[in-house]
Amino acid sequence: MEHMRKLWTLVLLVALTACSPGSPETGSSEAATTSGGTTADEATPADSVTATVRPGTPKDVATGLAVPWAIAFLPDGGALVTERDAARLLKVSASGQVSEVARIAEARPDGEGGLMGVAVKDGQVFLYYTAERDNRVVRYAFDGRRLGAGKVIVEGIPKGGIHNGGRLAFGPDGYLYAATGEVGDRPLAQDRGSLAGKILRMTADGAPAPGNPFGTLVYSYGHRNVQGLAWDPEGRLYASEFGQNTWDEVNLIKPGGNYGWPEVEGRGDDPRYVNPIVTWPTSDASPSGMAYAGGSLWVGALRGQRLWQVPLAAGGTAGKPVAHFAGRYGRLRAVTATPDGSALWVGTSNEDGRGSPREGDDRVISVPIS
Repeated sequence: MEHMRKLWTLVLLVALTACSPGSPETGSSEAATTSGGTTADEATPADSVTATVRPGTPKDVATGLAVPWAIAFLPDGGALVTERDAARLLKVSASGQVSEVARIAEARPDGEGGLMGVAVKDGQVFLYYTAERDNRVVRYAFDGRRLGAGKVIVEGIPKGGIHNGGRLAFGPDGYLYAATGEVGDRPLAQDRGSLAGKILRMTADGAPAPGNPFGTLVYSYGHRNVQGLAWDPEGRLYASEFGQNTWDEVNLIKPGGNYGWPEVEGRGDDPRYVNPIVTWPTSDASPSGMAYAGGSLWVGALRGQRLWQVPLAAGGTAGKPVAHFAGRYGRLRAVTATPDGSALWVGTSNEDGRGSPREGDDRVISVPIS
């Protein structure tokens, strides 16, 4: 068995080396094809951990949107929604009314870049977007209707046509987390001096958060393209990550952890790197937005065109993932739990040039969790 594991690892490394680092990979990023497979890597999940809740019947909240990338709830029950390619920040009320809050003139949508992450805290809005020379995090005052002047709090995150990361979220510790990609330049993921291929942890002013493992913004590294962040009730952080040609991942994030890219895709069983807690074949996932609700992680799949439910047990152990709504809504990107955890708001991404738009796309749907 050990011989076979080493042989398989060698095959993966050869495959990774053979791919051109500057070109998009057919099984990577946000590839548009889908397959019927729904099983996760049998070596990763614990079959004894099963889901205790199921999703209810989805309903449309808002339709006619253009690549909704991220959703952040507001105290009034509505939410802010980013449109990646249009660089618009929208407010969507609980009843589905849509209004434009701002158009981010400094954003430069291109490929997988544009207006991406959004987070809200204490009357301030934080956006992650692709600018002329970099990806950056910008803070704005917000009066409930319009943004004030922006202040750049983190700049110099490498940008590219692919793998720009982009997720923003406040953790239960009160600090802001940002997920970045390696923009197709693989060695950057292992370079702790670069902000690419990392999960960053910062104060609301963009300074390294106290207790960060290296004294910098870097919280974890060795990532290819993280697009989902979520915490369980015990404060454990999870991240969803695009693989290349073989395995997509959900990782339990440890401060200072090295998640292996580009040396490892999926499980490496190498003490230098942290193994994922769940892997999928890339045809089944391309995991993007992720949220925690009802004892499970909920992961939107772009290429896989389904909503994955990953049940969790004590200690962060993952059960076998369950697929919902396969093919029903197309590519799923944004996934955010309502503040009371009773539902998910899920955004489609069929207007991004890689999907097949349906009448009403793109849309935000509400999925009750019970």
